[in-house]
Amino acid sequence: MKYLCLIYDADSDMAAMSKGESDAFMGEYFAFTTDLAKSGRMLAGEALEPAHTATTLRHRNGTLTTTDGPFAETKEQLGGFYLVEAADLNEALQIAAKIPSVRTGSIEVRPVTVFDGM
Repeated sequence: MKYLCLIYDADSDMAAMSKGESDAFMGEYFAFTTDLAKSGRMLAGEALEPAHTATTLRHRNGTLTTTDGPFAETKEQLGGFYLVEAADLNEALQIAAKIPSVRTGSIEVRPVTVFDGM
């Protein structure tokens, strides 16, 4: 079964890291990503640019509007994701627990819906 691991961190916390801290943190991500890919469980994964680069679309009452920034005002913003293959939720949670941002932000794990006939 496929699970999406959504990675949330506070942009301000990431920006406040020294170069050494940032390099070490990213080194942990590169090592995690390499190990996950080698395990055969990684289907996809990407990092996102900071939340202030987002554009949110809404279509209401026949009008499409765009808003700069993310949909919700929260401290933690979506920073990236991994799409993984896991036997069940427990295995997906074990994989997500190794994502470095579990210590600085949060990881949301969701099963991917499979539509019949698609």
